[in-house]
Amino acid sequence: MPTASTPTHCPYCALQCGMALSPLPAGGVEVVERPDFPVNRGALCGKGRTAPAVLSSGVRLTSPLVRSGGSLVPAGWEEALDRIAGEFARVRAAHGADALGVFGGGGLTNEKAYALGKFARVVLGTSQIDYNGRFCMSSAAAAGIKAFGLDRGLPFPMEDIPRTGCVILVGSNPAETMPPALRFFDELRENGGTLIVVDPRRTRTAEHADLHLAPRPGTDLALALGLLHLIVAEGRVDEEYVRERTTGWEDARAAAMAHWPEYVERITGVSVPQLRQAVRLFCEPGAAMVLTARGPEQQSKGTDTVGAWINLCLATGRAGRPFSGYGCLTGQGNGQGGREHGQKADQLPGYRKLDDPAARRHVAGVWGVDPDSLPGPGRSAYELLDALGSDVRSLLLMGSNPVVSAPRAAHVEERIRSLDFLAVCDVVLSETAALADVVLPVTQWAEETGTTTSLEGRVLLRRRALAAPDGVRSDLEVLHGLAARLGVEKGFPTDPEEVFEELRRASAGGIADYSGISYRRLAEGAGEGVFWPCPADPADLEDPEATSELTEPVDGGAGRQDGGAGRRERGTPRLFLDRFATEDGRARFVPVSHRPAAEEPDEDYPVLLTTGRVVAQYQSGAQTRRVDELNAAAPGPFVELHPRLAARLGAAEGDALAVVSRRGRAVAPARITPGIRPDTVFMPFHWPGEGRANSLTNPALDPTSRMPEFKVCAVRVEKAAGTP
Repeated sequence: MPTASTPTHCPYCALQCGMALSPLPAGGVEVVERPDFPVNRGALCGKGRTAPAVLSSGVRLTSPLVRSGGSLVPAGWEEALDRIAGEFARVRAAHGADALGVFGGGGLTNEKAYALGKFARVVLGTSQIDYNGRFCMSSAAAAGIKAFGLDRGLPFPMEDIPRTGCVILVGSNPAETMPPALRFFDELRENGGTLIVVDPRRTRTAEHADLHLAPRPGTDLALALGLLHLIVAEGRVDEEYVRERTTGWEDARAAAMAHWPEYVERITGVSVPQLRQAVRLFCEPGAAMVLTARGPEQQSKGTDTVGAWINLCLATGRAGRPFSGYGCLTGQGNGQGGREHGQKADQLPGYRKLDDPAARRHVAGVWGVDPDSLPGPGRSAYELLDALGSDVRSLLLMGSNPVVSAPRAAHVEERIRSLDFLAVCDVVLSETAALADVVLPVTQWAEETGTTTSLEGRVLLRRRALAAPDGVRSDLEVLHGLAARLGVEKGFPTDPEEVFEELRRASAGGIADYSGISYRRLAEGAGEGVFWPCPADPADLEDPEATSELTEPVDGGAGRQDGGAGRRERGTPRLFLDRFATEDGRARFVPVSHRPAAEEPDEDYPVLLTTGRVVAQYQSGAQTRRVDELNAAAPGPFVELHPRLAARLGAAEGDALAVVSRRGRAVAPARITPGIRPDTVFMPFHWPGEGRANSLTNPALDPTSRMPEFKVCAVRVEKAAGTP
């Protein structure tokens, strides 16, 4: 175990705050600040400060478990791995390779995500792989690729936010989801800029805004179109920019003009004066940004909704210019890198498309296999979970807890229970792991070295700070052991740096090109990371220890960055300043029109439900619910509702309320606040059991991104007997 503090990064959200881990005399580590890291400058939320609590052997798994007589009992590693490999081989022989499924996670390091995708396609030969990042920002990714030819959460670093003139923050609550990021928005206002928050709730973030727009859930698309209509009507379009740097404006303008302000007011509930005020605040400064998060993205029309907000940026010349542009605030810790290197059903490393023959040839050459042996695209995340027990008979799951986090969760739990065989790799016995036939205890962030990619596209190095407990192995060791048992002796190293070197070669020339990044470079770069794309000289790939001396800005198909001042040491912090990543270098307007949510209120289900997070818990809560300090701050689920709705129900603060949808029922105490629309209730989704919010949510999928509609469904609310 190291004796000095080890610089690393928080294991939770995509902000990837810098921290250091200092050894304690009695064993274990404590978190100390790292003021030098530019994203958080030493600040940490409660989750980051308490992250070492989950490293305790009293909290986490330290032995493999196998199911025997209906119960999970401790077992040795050889027995556990033999059982998984034997079951996978049996199912493949009986039902074919696509009867095997793999489900990954947005918290896995780049090395693990890469190895897991390779394992599915090379060892198992299955197309049935996806990951929970599909539930995170897939709609923003799809819209970004359509418009810009490239998807990176933020095309600029967070440090640019205080330097713009206005930010429209759509469906995002960083005050609770990534608290250290809030200072960027506060600094924006201190510098004379303005913040517009779009959210049906008056969140902690909305309290910091100059203007809060509270649209009806599911109407963000209409809102964006109404703003674009006003921009055209008021003569605020940047005609020169549109002419020189975009295509498709005429069709997008025609679609927007069908959404006149009074019509949009009726749809959204946002008044015409507020619409006009938002347009003025956004258009008057010389620079502005639109940032989206799960609110507009987790909808059955999420890709079109994000596309409408991108159109707003393009029409006003606010993309590909300094301190301007569209960006997405990624959620999970490695939600960006996790989808770039092979976990996603339709992608290969480097953000290559699985159905692209050239991409298949390149990656197959790195892997040493026949391109024709690689399976084609498989099912998206929810479709994969829905197929469990029927087409997909056995599943390997890493770093995810879909029993709590998936939409229509009771149905997903039923499908998981119907599997012939389930193997789970996790650090704790999550609700999903408790259903497994084999559970493998794996190392955590502080016990292993690996890279992650933040919401900025900043590739970072997490360093090992302490040894894992006896009986715990890394996910890379798991894949190595299973691959060998299934007949693939080579190609699955256990050393993360060796895996990353192969990832560099596999990503070379792709959209997400990491080939110019190495562990040495990340370690020597003051710990600030390197932004992709970062292509390498061919010599760099021949010699992993080589460091490039190039100082010119790197294009990588994404456009020059930093106005000519970018240096190779940082990669590409700013995209699109010269050109977009399309064939002709122009951004694409995509014409879109408003349409209702997949499920609108009616007499039986007259209220809208939206879901989200609270500051003291994270995702499905599998880890944070095991930390006493965090549980004291957020002990359980609740139903947030407006006083007028509470009065109609005869409900008081703390009363047990049942929220019922067409898919299930959840019970939690009432939390009454005027900060939410009277036609809407909100539930956080971190808890299992009777308060499981995702028992209610709708799995209706966006036709492009295959994102489920977590953020809006029809429910009825009624008083429930007893105390939740």
